[in-house]
Parts: sequence; C-alpha cells; structure tokens
Amino acid sequence: MGRVVLVTGVARQLGGRFVRRIQREPDVDRVIGVDAVPPAHRLGGAEFVRADIRHPTIGKVLAEHAVDTVVHMDVNGTPLGKRGSRATVKETNVIGTMQLLGACQKTPSVKRLVVKSSTSVYGSAPRDPAVFTETTPPKSLPGGGFAKDAVEVEGYVRGFARRRPDVAVCVLRFANILGPCADSPLAEYFSLPVLPTVLGFDPRLQFVHEEDAIEVLRIATGEPVRGTLNSGTFNIAGDGVLLLSQAARRLGRPTLPFFLPTVTWVGSALRSVGVLDFSPEQIRLLTHGRVVQTTQMRETLGFQPRYTTAEAFADFARSRGAGLLPPETLARTVDRIAALMPAGRGQN
Repeated sequence: MGRVVLVTGVARQLGGRFVRRIQREPDVDRVIGVDAVPPAHRLGGAEFVRADIRHPTIGKVLAEHAVDTVVHMDVNGTPLGKRGSRATVKETNVIGTMQLLGACQKTPSVKRLVVKSSTSVYGSAPRDPAVFTETTPPKSLPGGGFAKDAVEVEGYVRGFARRRPDVAVCVLRFANILGPCADSPLAEYFSLPVLPTVLGFDPRLQFVHEEDAIEVLRIATGEPVRGTLNSGTFNIAGDGVLLLSQAARRLGRPTLPFFLPTVTWVGSALRSVGVLDFSPEQIRLLTHGRVVQTTQMRETLGFQPRYTTAEAFADFARSRGAGLLPPETLARTVDRIAALMPAGRGQN
C-alpha cells in the first residue's frame, strides 16, 4: 500500500494544481482533497471531501481514510473568490489550523505534516535586517491581518510538533507567489493601471513562481532523499530581488507616489469599495520591503527553484498583458527623471 495524502484548501487554484501533481508520485496511493466549498477546477483522480476544517469532523476524515501525510494549504490572506469576510478567513486560518492539528494529534496513522506559511511572519519595518534567516526574530510582530494569522498558525504547529515528536513537520515560508494563475492581493495590486506607491521608498521584493511552489510542496511531502532533510522551517523564494520601481517598469505601469498617510487612506478606500485588498500589512511591504535568505531551502531541503524572482515576475507580467505605457518608454522616462533628482532619494 502506498501513502495516503490529505490536502486542505483544494478549492483554490494552487491547492488544486498541487493535488493533480502529487497524484503522479509513484509512492502515493490515494489523495484526499478537502475544502469547505467544491472546487471549480478538476482534481484528477483525487477524492474530494467537502468539510470545513474549523469543525471537528475533519478528525473523522483523517481516521476514516487512514491518512499518513497531511498538507495544510488552507492558510490564506483573502476569501476564496471574494466570498466571505476577513473574520471568516481568520477563523479558517487560526481556528481551522487548531482543529486540524488536534485531529492529527489523535490520529496515529499521521506521520508527516507540511504547512504552507508565509515570509510575512517577519513583518516589514524600517529597522529590519537586510536579509531574514529562518531564525531571525522580527523587529516588531505583525499586529493584524494575514501576517498575524501566519504567526499564530506557526505557533500552533510548533506546539503540535512537541506533542507528536514522531511526526515529521515541515513549515514552508513562501515569499509572494506569482505566475499566470496568481490571485493574491499583491497580484491584484500589480494589475492596477497605475500603481500607488509611498513617496521616498523603493522596497526590495522577492517572488516565487507558482510552479516552484508546487514543486517544493511535493519535495516536502515526499520521503527525504540522501543528504537532505525535509522537516523544519524553510524560507522559499526565487533568487535575487526586484525593486518596486523595476517591477512597475517591467509591467509598463506608471507609479503614483503618495505620502504614507495618504497611501493608507487610499488603501482603506480601495478596500471599502471592494476594488483591492490593500491591507495595512501590504502597505508596509510596499514601503519597507522584505528579503529572506534561502540557504536552508537549497542545502537542507534540497530544492533549487527553476525561476528567479525576476523570471517569476516576468511570467506574471506576460499573463497580465500590456500596461498603459510600453515598458521601454516608461523605463527611459523614469531614468531621465531620476537623473534630475538629487542623489540618494527614492531608496529605502
């Protein structure tokens, strides 16, 4: 008998794609996809179980199918398909994770747990280190939103690992995931015709391509190969960084700088009318940026991304079509303006 893998959050595109991919693994016998709503996409030969992980029924699903591997992907920043509210998302992220971990603790067959987390646990602050490692404490803990959810989720996962030391636990802290199918708040931001920015700041950003996200999940789910260890906490990001100004140029989208208080007001207005989930944590990211080290991802987990940060962004940009201005024209114009400005401005 091969492994039985349960995946949460399969109604989202990334969860559905991972389910289809993990079925091709030779040592996987069955895949169980779980979500509170039926997926609009196909799941291949996987069995779909409609269940809300916030409810204790998830324990019955684990026991009934004798699940040995759990991949928890139902940790997200926005409601699925614009349905629900921030409160619902938080309940799924935090209460849902608590219920799932409690069910895993009571299920003897569970031997591996993989959790999709985020580099947002480090926050974004003006005195942040240039590069975060997995052991670097944040200068200031996130005070709300998805970042705070991710911090709480990881805390519960660490508690579970102490109670079930026989379970191999892997936490993947993803940088912003981009690609043709990306549906995150940052992808929505980059799809705006004009990008609001914070005057005087040009943050460094990192991205991971959605195909690399699926591949690293596959590696973390499988048995470790010789010389690697797929348990622990790992930063996941493509090589290199992009400045926000560089990203705007490559999209062909002009930027509209505002003072920070004005950007916060603009974000609240866009959020209130449902145009964009421009949350305070995203404003902090677009002000101070965030860069993480990925040495452990390569040397310990044994994963080498196919796409760099720039390549992941380029693939995303192609899927969004042309901006208001040709990228080459916009780049020349911005360079001319920058040459007229005093040195040292516009960088964080």
